[in-house]
Amino acid sequence: MTETEDWRPFLERWSREWTGATAHDTAGDEPSAGDQEALRARWLGFPPASEERVRALEERLGHRLPPSYRTFLTVSDGWRHAGGFVYLLAGTDDVRWHRDESELSEFFPGELEDDPTPEDVLLAGMWERALQLDVESDAVYVLLDPGDVGDDGEWAVYCYASWRASPPERYASFRAFMEDMYREFHHLRASSADRAGAEFVNPTTRKLDGSVEAARLDALAGRYERAEAALAEAASYGRPRATELRDQIRRLLGETSMVGFGTLARDPVYAPEVFPLLAAEHVDRGHVDAVWGYRLHGASEAVRELADEILRRTREGTYRYTATGDFGRAVEQAREQARWGETEAAWRTLRAALPAWRPLGPDHLAPVGLCADPLLGPLLTPDRGRELLATPRAGQAGEAPAPAADPDPPGLAWLADEDSGGLLASYRFVLVESVRPADLPGRIGATDANELSEPMPPEHARRRRRTDVTWRDEAVAAVGSAGPDWSFAWEARPLSEFAEHRFASPGTAASRGTRAVTVWSEPARGRRRGLFHLSVAEDGAERYAFTVRDGEVSTRGPVPEAFHPDRLFPSDDPHAGRLGERRVLAALAAEFGVRLPRAALTGGRLHTVRTQPWNRPPAPGETYLTAHVTLG
Repeated sequence: MTETEDWRPFLERWSREWTGATAHDTAGDEPSAGDQEALRARWLGFPPASEERVRALEERLGHRLPPSYRTFLTVSDGWRHAGGFVYLLAGTDDVRWHRDESELSEFFPGELEDDPTPEDVLLAGMWERALQLDVESDAVYVLLDPGDVGDDGEWAVYCYASWRASPPERYASFRAFMEDMYREFHHLRASSADRAGAEFVNPTTRKLDGSVEAARLDALAGRYERAEAALAEAASYGRPRATELRDQIRRLLGETSMVGFGTLARDPVYAPEVFPLLAAEHVDRGHVDAVWGYRLHGASEAVRELADEILRRTREGTYRYTATGDFGRAVEQAREQARWGETEAAWRTLRAALPAWRPLGPDHLAPVGLCADPLLGPLLTPDRGRELLATPRAGQAGEAPAPAADPDPPGLAWLADEDSGGLLASYRFVLVESVRPADLPGRIGATDANELSEPMPPEHARRRRRTDVTWRDEAVAAVGSAGPDWSFAWEARPLSEFAEHRFASPGTAASRGTRAVTVWSEPARGRRRGLFHLSVAEDGAERYAFTVRDGEVSTRGPVPEAFHPDRLFPSDDPHAGRLGERRVLAALAAEFGVRLPRAALTGGRLHTVRTQPWNRPPAPGETYLTAHVTLG
């Protein structure tokens, strides 16, 4: 097929569809003379330009035209209604140099920096050297740039609308620009037909609507990549349901930009699933209530009341995702596991139940509302989102995908790695054997009546720490499971520094009838010396301990060979501090079979408890000094 033959069916289809939509359009002004002519001819274009006219244009410009625009002119010497805002595109008589008549080079890209990108360099010169193709438009410029040429000889098209207040959109060729304007025509017509309750139906819309339904079934069967591509294409044409379905896939892949779920948010069937996500975004971004009101525009009173209630619960931190049947029971089980930091176990619980999930209606693809749950949402990493989407659901047949890798590293040695989420600033923790996390307050709590808080993110836990003047070094520690038969109490970046002469490990009291391990790590910073402390207690008494500070070692009790600092922190190793810390943490994990959940500690929500002091009271005659500095 020649390029001319390729252009003709595309332009004829566009013209037929425009004619069919416009002929039945009773709204708006009387068609212009040009539009009346196009309606009679069922053709948005003009007679083809002869080869002589095209060559004459090229001689006038001093350039041979790029292939797709040149061939277009031999099919139609100009074009009406390229999209919704360009009313007339130039033919051979109207093409001219733009020469920055718009004076937009001052704004896009503006003054070039010392090391500009190639894209900025191209854009900077485009306004002066480009051809202008728009003849009549709604403040839209269509510029064909002979200085931005692809390997196929095509010139880039730049399209800029002043009312969009954004940089010009670049297209690789004139053909790519026209195809996008055809999609824009479809999108605008579909939207106006929907508002007017009219129909915009033609072979293209029927084909696209069929692809949307096929994509829905593909998505439920786990073929989400194929589904997402088909839905993206249909959404670019403005087809109903396409954006609503695609947004569910995008959200589970970790995308949040321009994900609003379309009409689903106003549908009482789907609002309970999608409004929690919109509420979480609203709260996280600190949007004003007027933005929430805009979200609810056009919703029924019942949906508005539901949305406001979800927003209230989201702000209070009391929202919980729920589902029915076997999947709903798995959600509750997974939440119980997640609140103790057992994130991988929680995910396995959810994954095993995914085939039992059932949609709320025909436009529901997956349990996307999980993303808004305070405890279960952090489990849905992009990899796990892909795993969820690749798992057949709602009774669809298909092969389950390979499990996504556990994002939590094993053991404890990750604490000494450079990429441990900022926790290297300092940390301390207690591990207790044969004690459930829920029972830790009775072991390490500051008072007998101390109870666990509701699960909260790490930054909220830090806000609960005491800052009043006191000698008591109490931690607000996150608690959870540290592996089979072990629990942990953890604090990142403690307010106090380790002082060996006053240190009193909470692990000693916690070890009554069992064993407990206590670790405190502080990196060297400024004049402060780095240190690492380990102590192990059993049945209420310390069995052994050591402290390493800048190569100086002190020990108490018979430290086992596996943990002995002389072996793990060799004095002749200038990097012994960091490596020795890693060796000790690895040895602890191997000896006791323990681990700490990085994802839960850095980005999840865990219960917290205010611990007993990590130091002893001042001795008789002993004094201490505290100082508070107030700025501003």
